[in-house]
Amino acid sequence: MAKKSSRDRMNNEINAGSMADIAFLLLIFFLVTTTIVEDKGITVKLPPWSEEDPDITKLKTRNVFSVLVNAQDQLLVRGEPTRVENLREDAKIFIRNPYNAPDMAEKPTKAIISLKNDRGTSYDAYLRVYNELKAAYNELWDELSEQKYGVPYSDDMPFAYKKAIRDEIPFVLSEAEPTSFGEE
Repeated sequence: MAKKSSRDRMNNEINAGSMADIAFLLLIFFLVTTTIVEDKGITVKLPPWSEEDPDITKLKTRNVFSVLVNAQDQLLVRGEPTRVENLREDAKIFIRNPYNAPDMAEKPTKAIISLKNDRGTSYDAYLRVYNELKAAYNELWDELSEQKYGVPYSDDMPFAYKKAIRDEIPFVLSEAEPTSFGEE
């Protein structure tokens, strides 16, 4: 029988049996506590799908606020070149029509904003135009809410108040099919 030396007896080992358990628990901990960031984007309610042909209704041109963004990100509003900075105020005046102008919307419930862009339009230009149009409606809702209820329009308002405001000034934004690159 071989004689064992004291060095052989003092062989130190680390018991790694519980390392897998610890790693598994840490993995579960980080999975449970981590929040996943979601990209928000633009929330748009699409119309329901229908197999029927769309109802072609002739609209009065006075009620349509047409906005065209071309491939060079230039803005044409009702046939006139316009800057994005002026779009919000122009849309508010068109929708509200405070002076009963014959070329503006008859009333806010009949106002339609038509947005059309080119396939070459940059996403940044599209978002700036869309945000200005949405901001015009937000400001109009705010003004009406302050006038009627004395509070700004917000998500915290009672549903009945929000519905009454949206019934008076409905958000109607029609997006037309984009045209081919550089067509308009």
